[in-house]
Order: sequence, then structure tokens, then C-alpha cells
Amino acid sequence: MKGNETTMLRANMKISEEKVAFYRENGFVQIDNILSQEELEELREYMDETMNNKGGRGLQTDQDGGAYFKVLNQRVNTWRDHGGMARFVLGERFADLGKQLTGFAGIRLFHDHALLKMPGDSKVTPWHQDRPYWPMSEMKPLNAFSIWIALDDVDENNGCMMFVPKSQKIRNLKGVDLVTPEDIFAQEGAKDIDRNTAAICRMKAGSATFHDGMTFHFAHANKTDKPRRALAIIFMEDGTTYSGANHVITDGQGFEKGDVLGGGLMPKLA
Repeated sequence: MKGNETTMLRANMKISEEKVAFYRENGFVQIDNILSQEELEELREYMDETMNNKGGRGLQTDQDGGAYFKVLNQRVNTWRDHGGMARFVLGERFADLGKQLTGFAGIRLFHDHALLKMPGDSKVTPWHQDRPYWPMSEMKPLNAFSIWIALDDVDENNGCMMFVPKSQKIRNLKGVDLVTPEDIFAQEGAKDIDRNTAAICRMKAGSATFHDGMTFHFAHANKTDKPRRALAIIFMEDGTTYSGANHVITDGQGFEKGDVLGGGLMPKLA
């Protein structure tokens, strides 16, 4: 990193007891100013370089003009393409914050993804839970969570997030197709959830949210003329086991159903 910014990887923040309690009760929390201005500028530069990489080991999930691209211009595992991204993703700092919020004894990386809401024909990211998409055993459904770091100021005009408090307690729902979605609130088990209680997380660039993998969340469309940039990192509790389902992160890694997820591509970070 530039100058004295190496402190980024070793300086852990202390989260207040109030924030921890809010997260555990509601399934999400907003933490402002998680990045310094210098860190923010550097991460923006690294992400721009990564998103323009036509090769590499990361995965671009859709191309310009595609249906999913209109929801999200996404690249998975940017840390495998760019050493600068790796320093942010693999550093202890963000994983340690998650450890404080969850109380897990150990935190492993599942994957990161750069998430750009593109200008123009932008679509909302519909209400969904993340956990149904992840190939993790159902024995402990609260064993994975995400940090979502805003690299631009975000509000309802360019794709800020919304969360339904306490919705992480809802189990056994199906994953929602983000391109041609069904209404998750119509699924059995979710009909009593009131989307009108949702919290709107407007944030300044450099701030972040954490949310449990079961928490209902949504992102507005981008109505501006610039991309809305965010870095999301998915973490899981050390000891999480493989469900056997197909997933781009686990496919080809030799895991059998019931195996503990780990190894060099899913390292323990805190």
C-alpha cells in the first residue's frame, strides 16, 4: 500500500456493545467510516483495475448487455486477480469485525465479489436471502455473513441496501432468481414478514453494513449516470461443512458432502 497505509491490515476496530447487540437481534448493522479516505481511494483504484481485467482467476458473472449485468456487474474472487484487492480481502481487519459481531471462535473467507450497479438500464436487486445460494450445511443456518463496503456514497437513487429487521430467523426458503424473481414474501414461512419495516441504509463512501446470510435484503436500481461501486466479502464460521450443492467457489475443489470447508482458497482470517 502507499505511504503509511500498511496500518490498515493490522489496526482492528472495536465495535460497541450496542452495535453487537443490534446485529445479533436484527441480523444486520451499519458501521460508518470503516475505511480512511486514503484506503477508500486505493480500494477504488484496485477495483477499477480488477473489473477491467479480461483474464485472471476471478469470475465475471455476466457481460454488458446481459440480463444479470443490468442487476449487477459482478466479479467474484477479485483477490485472486489483484494483490491490492487481496490485501483488503485477506487482511484480518474485516474478518475480526465479523468475529466481534457474531461471536464465532474462528472466521474463514468464502469469497469476495465486486458489485457494480451500472448506470443506464439498471434494475433493482430484489428481496432475497443469501444463504440458500451457498453450499453450506443446514445444521447451523446462521454460520455465514457478509460485509458490504460502499465505495461511493449510496442512497435510494444509486442502489443503497435495505434490510428487514429480525428476518434472519426465517428458515427453509428457496433462493430467488435475481433476474426474473418471484416475490420472496409470498413464500410459505415469509408471509408474516412486513417489508414496510425495512431499514434503508444510506451511507457515505467508506462505510459498511454487515448482514447475516439469512437476512432479507434489497438494493435499489441506479438512476444516476455513474456506476455504484461496492465490495462485498462473504465470511463463514470456521468448521462450516459442505452441503454437496454446486457452487462456483466449491466446484472442482474435491469436496464431498459433509466435508469441512477450508483450504487455501478459503483461508482462516480471524
